[in-house]
Amino acid sequence: MVFDLNTRLVAAAFAAALVLAPAAVHAVGGSEGPSSPTASAKDSRYATAEKAIQAKDYKRAVAILEDVVRDDPKHADALIYLGYGHRQLGEFDKALAFYTRALEVKPDHRGAHEYLGELYLQTGNLKKAEEHLARLDKICLFSCEEYSELKKAIVKYKASHSG
Repeated sequence: MVFDLNTRLVAAAFAAALVLAPAAVHAVGGSEGPSSPTASAKDSRYATAEKAIQAKDYKRAVAILEDVVRDDPKHADALIYLGYGHRQLGEFDKALAFYTRALEVKPDHRGAHEYLGELYLQTGNLKKAEEHLARLDKICLFSCEEYSELKKAIVKYKASHSG
């Protein structure tokens, strides 16, 4: 069978896309984020803390996550969940510190940007929340759950603070 040059180029591009797609998804954030952070396989404490977060047992989650971060200071997901736990407990300064540390470790972490944007809304700083939404817009390329959630929160914030 004879293939022309265009057919071969299209086939080669398609094959390359199939091979490179998993790496590209991982490079832009993949499945990590606040909705499904990647638990460390070797640290069951993180998984236990994640369950505590889901059960809204924030004090327990924070205590466990503090141990995780003490052992692994660059565990971005644990840092984000520490921020989330503190935010749910009304400890906004601590939440801000942990979200900031998470972004120092992983600047394009979608979950950190979403949760930090939500923290800024809770503290009345719409401009900073919108900055994180813009950052998510760049990180996500074709949108993502974190972008959508922060966008909804901003729309709701604006509606409740207008007039």
